[in-house]
Amino acid sequence: MKVGFIGLGNVGGKLSGSLLRNGIDLTVHDLNPDLVADFVAKRAKAAESPAQLMRDCDAVITCLPSPAASDAVMQEMLPEVGPGKIWMEMSTTDEAEVKRLGAMVIERGGAAVDCPVSGGCHRAATGNISIFAGCDRATFERILPFLTTMGRRILHTGELGSASVLKVLTNYLATANLITCAEALVTAKAAGMDLGTTYEAIKISSGTSFVHETESQVILNGSRDISFTMDLVKKDIGLFQDVADRAGVPLEMNPLMIKIFEDGIARFGDRELSPNIIKRLEEATGLDIRAPGFPAEMEDDEPEEPGYEVVPASREPAA
Repeated sequence: MKVGFIGLGNVGGKLSGSLLRNGIDLTVHDLNPDLVADFVAKRAKAAESPAQLMRDCDAVITCLPSPAASDAVMQEMLPEVGPGKIWMEMSTTDEAEVKRLGAMVIERGGAAVDCPVSGGCHRAATGNISIFAGCDRATFERILPFLTTMGRRILHTGELGSASVLKVLTNYLATANLITCAEALVTAKAAGMDLGTTYEAIKISSGTSFVHETESQVILNGSRDISFTMDLVKKDIGLFQDVADRAGVPLEMNPLMIKIFEDGIARFGDRELSPNIIKRLEEATGLDIRAPGFPAEMEDDEPEEPGYEVVPASREPAA
């Protein structure tokens, strides 16, 4: 099966790298010719356009920065969609938008999947990231070998669009964790606590989280580098707000979080690294929230292993 990949940025470049590293017949496309050249040097093929990718490949994966970018690419690919073709949307996008674009693919006899990832760029690089997949079961079975090549834990979330709902929900939770970790670290410093000790206290307590054990480390190092920026956070929690609004849920925390990141963007720029949201409190208090002994980048210490499907207990047959 031939796979096309559009979008070789921070996440897409790592996911497509896992496919290439594991022997998948891969053709790539990106607006940045240097990124394409890097993949061609590693024996991938290059396509001149999204339309060519859809024409020449069995499955085309998109991993793009916004719903508008996915729409633009889809309009180019759509004339080449037909029976047997698969579109796999790995971008973090809007449930309603992926359903709209997916319906166009299905109408032409193709299959559509929303399959966003979660776990950070460092895990995307090693093939250990988690992947959600929203589609019919038959399509899920067809693409599972690709998903288990790019990711470690694969969850079939239900119909098209369901994966995108769960993705923005988990990004909302991660953002809430980031804000509270920032507040906790600044408060600890202001109260005279040693920040290295504070990090360990949180890590071994009921207050720990994936975000603390990863992002708090690069915050304390001072690099704040997780290859994710404030504009992307604002986009993701905005998409979560859209889901809640459509469902009639009167959220209280998320609107405040949106305001916090809007303020961060106004102060530091939309391409500022997202953990630097802590700078709002550093500036307010005059404190420097750095400590020795922490890494500048997150690293995945799990070896690359074949992925597998995660089956919810509610779906497992009764004994």
